[in-house]
Order: sequence, then structure tokens, then C-alpha cells
Amino acid sequence: MTRFAALALSAALLSTPALAEAEKYVLDASHSQILFSYNHLGYSTNWGMFSGFNGEIMFDQANPAASSVSVSFPVKTMLTGWQERFDHFMSADFFGASDEEMVTFTSTGIEVTGEKTARITGDLTLNDVTKSVVLEATLNQAGDHPMANQPWAGFSATTTLLRSDYNLGMFAPFVSDEVQVQISIEAMKAE
Repeated sequence: MTRFAALALSAALLSTPALAEAEKYVLDASHSQILFSYNHLGYSTNWGMFSGFNGEIMFDQANPAASSVSVSFPVKTMLTGWQERFDHFMSADFFGASDEEMVTFTSTGIEVTGEKTARITGDLTLNDVTKSVVLEATLNQAGDHPMANQPWAGFSATTTLLRSDYNLGMFAPFVSDEVQVQISIEAMKAE
């Protein structure tokens, strides 16, 4: 009887599927945006956006803590809605940005906080300064895209940055040092 039990256990273990691994997803540039906002002298909230950027997610649905994300985009893809503001942001007062200057984010760890939520810690490089930041992230949906007929995932996240941490603190505290960041991305499984 013991021998039969051992054989049955061995057969069950051999027939168990291998543990899932992270799968590569690439950002859908047409449906991924980063919005930022800041208080202007107490009179208004100003908004800006980055869009059309590239990145990849190694997505492990079974073990989200084993996932990772990396994103990069040129500083000059910033949209402010007013050319003079954009020009000022790109000047030596703020970025002094060249055409090649990139913003990058690379995750260093993920802490699962709920069924669809996590804290993603990573290194943000902005204006040639690298600091650790934490994104409060939510998995909006994962499944087959109804039009693309392939696996797709959508995420949102928020964080707060201090401009002065990145040598961008001109006019603070009159123009708020704190910048609120909202992220919304879609990603498709790489082929």
C-alpha cells in the first residue's frame, strides 16, 4: 500500500504544471499617459502630460511581487498646453534639456498590498538625478483585448515628487515644490 501511495504521489507531482513565470508586456504608447499637476501661487492648479512613451513590464499574474517595470521617454515629449511654459521648462531655469535627455523609471521591488494593488518601488532618473520613488499602483484589468485578440493589461498609479529633489525647484514654495503624478498605462503581451 505504501508503495502505491508513493507512486500516486510521484505521478501527481510530475503532472503538476510548472510554476508560472513573468511574461513580457510592452506598453501601448497610444493609451499610456503620465499626468502631473502643481499649485501655481495658490491661484490655480497647472497640468502637464507625457504621452507616447515606451517601456516594458515583466508581468507575473500568479506572483505579482515577481513582476518588474521599466519605462523611458525624452523630457522634450512634455506637453503643457502653452508653448511659452514648455520653452521655460526646457530652459536652464529648469531642465536645460537636450533632445536626447531621457526620463527613466526602473522598478527595484514590488510589495503586494491587496488583490489588485501594490507599492512599486523604483529608481526615477529625472534631470540627471536618480532618486527612489514609490508608486501606489492598481491593476485595472488583465485579459484578452476584445479588438486586438491578444493578452492585455491596464494599470494606474500615483505618486508625489518634490521638484527640488531633482534640481527643478525654481520659485518654490510659491509655486508648489510638490508635484502630483498620475499614471495610466496599457500594455500588450509581447509576441
